[in-house]
Amino acid sequence: MSAPSLAGDRVQGQRLPLSRKLALAAEVVAAYVRVRRELRRGTLPEALDRLRASGAARAAPDDTARLARAVRRTLRILPTDTRCLSQSLVLTTLLAKRGLVSTVVIGVAPGASFGAHAWVEHQGVPLLPPYEAEFQRLTEL
Repeated sequence: MSAPSLAGDRVQGQRLPLSRKLALAAEVVAAYVRVRRELRRGTLPEALDRLRASGAARAAPDDTARLARAVRRTLRILPTDTRCLSQSLVLTTLLAKRGLVSTVVIGVAPGASFGAHAWVEHQGVPLLPPYEAEFQRLTEL
């Protein structure tokens, strides 16, 4: 299966109107606030369970790439924690709100220059950059 396009600013070939882009950015910020609150209440798996509990309507197939792009772009310009785990949890929240199942993957780069990275997958397709050549899967949540 090939990765979805991240051209994501289009709806059926049309660019999203500014009002929809702003609404999506506001939704990202609200999800970020909720993520931060849930992380203070308990463990990561518990927080993920609570964040995913708000499943609702179905999203259009191309919404996953659009949501990933909106999360990256919105959090990047805000004075917030923009690291990969925050992005992954916000994206998971937005996907769950639309009734879409996703997996948060945490990977590590072992060795002298140890590192860790988190990304989201939907139906086995990474929505946030997985950097799979650098990080080996440690766990899936």
